[in-house]
Amino acid sequence: MNQTKPTMPSFQNARPNAAATSAMALRFEHVRGQTVNLIKPLSAEDCQLQSMPDASPAKWHLAHLTWFFETFVLERFEPNFKPFDASFRVLFNSYYNGVGDKYPRPHRGLISRPSLDEVLAYRAQVDARVQGVISAADADHAELAQLIRLGLQHEQQHQELLLTDIQHALSFNPLRPAYARRWPLTSTAPQALRWHGYEGGLVKHGFDAALDGEFTFDNETPRHPVYVAPFELASRLVTNGELIEFMADGGYRRPELWLSMGWDWVQAGQHQRPLYWQEDDAGRYRHFTLQGLQDVDPNTPACHLSYFEADALARWAGARLPTEFEWELAARRLPASSAKTGNFVGTGAFHPLPQQHASLASPSQMFGDVWEWTQSNYNPYPGYQPWEGLVGEYNGKFMCNQFVLRGGSCATPQSHVRASYRNFFPPDAQWQFSGVRLARNVQ
Repeated sequence: MNQTKPTMPSFQNARPNAAATSAMALRFEHVRGQTVNLIKPLSAEDCQLQSMPDASPAKWHLAHLTWFFETFVLERFEPNFKPFDASFRVLFNSYYNGVGDKYPRPHRGLISRPSLDEVLAYRAQVDARVQGVISAADADHAELAQLIRLGLQHEQQHQELLLTDIQHALSFNPLRPAYARRWPLTSTAPQALRWHGYEGGLVKHGFDAALDGEFTFDNETPRHPVYVAPFELASRLVTNGELIEFMADGGYRRPELWLSMGWDWVQAGQHQRPLYWQEDDAGRYRHFTLQGLQDVDPNTPACHLSYFEADALARWAGARLPTEFEWELAARRLPASSAKTGNFVGTGAFHPLPQQHASLASPSQMFGDVWEWTQSNYNPYPGYQPWEGLVGEYNGKFMCNQFVLRGGSCATPQSHVRASYRNFFPPDAQWQFSGVRLARNVQ
């Protein structure tokens, strides 16, 4: 059994006193409970589905998140540690080569046993044991506080993945079953697109504890200066109505709008419209959502777009995608009243919402609704150092052939995002709540 000690850089307020330890226990209970709440609308059969290699069954998410705390917390800190089930160490390892063998990701849907009830029992036992470790912690257990914070942030990432994965899986069912049954959209007037200008200059980017809170992933560090040329950013997200105009203008049939790899992707997959969209005989567009099959609302932000689609749509509009540094600069200059506010998973909408009011002073919906593609490759910042130990595999080894997204989505927990947060996916990924905000150069 690999007992390599995972070490990480210090966080703010890392040393737990009695009050901090109590807060940690409450936070642990709350976040872990949120994950279980997300599967309440699902049957055991739903939780077994895996619709593609990039997605995982809901049951696997539940087990893997528990594996994380058992492997990185209980093995390290629990006296006389014994695993719940030794076979789970392989079954529910995701990509941690330093931990040991892994069950093949494309075959996770074939793990019919343990059952959903057994996985929930696994969660309950590990939760109780982690709470015992937390309650016994003293002021010397800074590393425990760090690992609990990391584990809960990891859990929130998987809460979003659980929702996007189950939407993809349910979309193959001809009954078009709904995960939720409260369609959140009401009729709204379209909002004009305006442009907000930024002078740019030499600007510091990356995680800042004074601005972003006590936690950061290693890929958000170190904070460093970046030169940003003057630019303009759209006041709102690209809407379904604009996407329909793109399609009507032959957007999926015009190679001049697409990157070479993007055009190959269009041709190979016979792509004619976004993921989950269908067109009826009358030319009406509908799309599959977590609320079932619904009419496409023209004023709602477009989502489930790949980087290839986002880039082509921006070219068609005579604009471009922002860099991640432009996006972060604009996000940090939002008024305090709108910073980090938005439509997150806590609203229960499970779908992007239209912009409700005209945006005059600053861009709207920078946080929540949809992850916003940027043109930035997912590369390390200058001076980047991954965490030491097993948790060093968390981010750094994925810095290849991926693009950065910013801002969070309607499936993201609000407490999980910050202006420095860097999400990343390969350019052909569509099943996430990913959308587009336009940018353009200042002449």
